[in-house]
Amino acid sequence: MAEKEVYTGNHYEDSDLIKNARKPEGELGHKILDRMNNSHEEMAKWGVSYFDINEEDYILDIGCGGGVNVERFAGQISNEGKVIGLDYSDVSVEKSSKRNEEFINEGKVEIIEGSVSDMPFEDKTFDIVTGFETIYFWPDFVNDLKEVNRVLKKGGLVFLCNEVVYKKGEMEKYDDLAKLLDMNIYSEEVLEESLTEAGFGDFETHINEENDWIVILARKN
Repeated sequence: MAEKEVYTGNHYEDSDLIKNARKPEGELGHKILDRMNNSHEEMAKWGVSYFDINEEDYILDIGCGGGVNVERFAGQISNEGKVIGLDYSDVSVEKSSKRNEEFINEGKVEIIEGSVSDMPFEDKTFDIVTGFETIYFWPDFVNDLKEVNRVLKKGGLVFLCNEVVYKKGEMEKYDDLAKLLDMNIYSEEVLEESLTEAGFGDFETHINEENDWIVILARKN
């Protein structure tokens, strides 16, 4: 093992590259976004199979990264709908904007640089808010979920999809990765408790046992 490698739970990777999973920057940021667009695709397809999109929906994708999920949603809405991608990385904003240039020109998509903790949207703007592989890095999870609640319409859907779910006694393999990225890996129970505290209910949770993926959906009360 090279000195600058980190064990990700499955194999060893270059630590400088993996650091960019938290907030992509520079050349390595572009590289990790290209990789994530591909490596997360199977999980994303599995996750989005659990909810439907209406043509007129207003959708917010938090931590939009390389923009592949923004692109996915934009292909399912009419000109009456809208997809907004939000990311605090300027590299992600650049990458996502380039990938969705045609939809942006059509007025279906906007890509915005900003933080989940203080989003630049009016109350009750969105029908759906999604987060793929991003909540690990939210600075104040419950309060950030309250901010998600604020921008959702009453009865609106929050969808969270993670590649890792916390399971007691099985997390040691992620210790180095969690330390490197300063990330929080949540259990199904903690996710439901946090969402409840933030004003959500009507939970639906799915776990892919083979891959340890988790999807949780909830509605704004």
